[in-house]
Amino acid sequence: MSEGGWQLYGSIFLGSLLLSLVFTPIALRLALHRSVLDYPTGYKGHASPMPYLGGLAMVGAFSIAVVGAAIVRPPVSGRSELFVVLALAFALSLVGLVDDLRHLRPWIRVLSEVGAGYALHEAGVGLQLFSSDAANAAFTIVWVVAITNAFNLLDNMDGLSAGVAAIGAGGFFAIAAANGQFLVAGLAAGTAGCALGFLRHNFHPARIYMGDCGSLFLGFMLAYLGLKLRFDGPVSVNVLVLVVVVGVALFDTTLVAACRLLRRRSPFRGARDHVSHRLVAVGIPVPAAVAVIYGAAVSLGVIGFVMSRTDQALAYLLAGLVGALGVLFGVLLARVPVEEIETARRRWRRRLVGEADDAGESAAEAS
Repeated sequence: MSEGGWQLYGSIFLGSLLLSLVFTPIALRLALHRSVLDYPTGYKGHASPMPYLGGLAMVGAFSIAVVGAAIVRPPVSGRSELFVVLALAFALSLVGLVDDLRHLRPWIRVLSEVGAGYALHEAGVGLQLFSSDAANAAFTIVWVVAITNAFNLLDNMDGLSAGVAAIGAGGFFAIAAANGQFLVAGLAAGTAGCALGFLRHNFHPARIYMGDCGSLFLGFMLAYLGLKLRFDGPVSVNVLVLVVVVGVALFDTTLVAACRLLRRRSPFRGARDHVSHRLVAVGIPVPAAVAVIYGAAVSLGVIGFVMSRTDQALAYLLAGLVGALGVLFGVLLARVPVEEIETARRRWRRRLVGEADDAGESAAEAS
């Protein structure tokens, strides 16, 4: 890796990080001024309204850092693709922002993700897994929709989605930089930087949420980075590597969907039954639960990097080990009676509130 390459990566990362640190408090004040708030509902954990618009800060920081780097040091190749990706990421974040403000129907959001996936395929982005172009297009679309929604669903606890996205982007950066993919490495550095800058104000206790604007943006960028990843080895190993690097988000989505379907409930309705909620239900504090998931994401990023640098047999072995552990932990977590525990806690809180009210009334009568 040339010294100039590392300087470019560092400048994009630091630029995106610092701009996100500056923009996020501005977005917070704007959300409070405009009353753009996420109000508590039956399945959400926060007790009071929380300001949205953190996603705008991330999108703005990332875009300025990446475009600025492209102007200062124009890319030798991939310039048109860069602006296609930026346009698609901006469009999806705009859909997410409208959803935050107006609550769009789910099919509108999914349709926009399908369109973004098809646009990537038409721009030449994707893995050539099949001999049929239609099959490759279908894989690209499914991948974009799956990863984008996975990070949207992962945004269910303070600091979780932003932190896991930063770690995943870091894993993609390491693989891309080691293989001389300057465009992918630069965009990965920018994605990690804006997510970490936002995390400063989003980690528990959070002061601002990213909303769908931010989660759709991060999910799409991770989906794109995975599709662009290339290294020596068969395409099957390539697919396994990108699945492993974003494995935490995919694991959470798969577990939630499977558990809800087994209970004959819609997987599209919100509930407090994600991996993070199950860890908290067994007694782990929120920051520790998020840290545990961070640890899993880092471990998977390291494994993905090793898989990209080793022989095919060992890559398959590592992927099989990850899959086996995923099934094991999935079975264990699925057995956590998260809904029953949450119901018991609500009754306990109501009882405490009722006892406090009774005590207050008795004190008032005595006075």
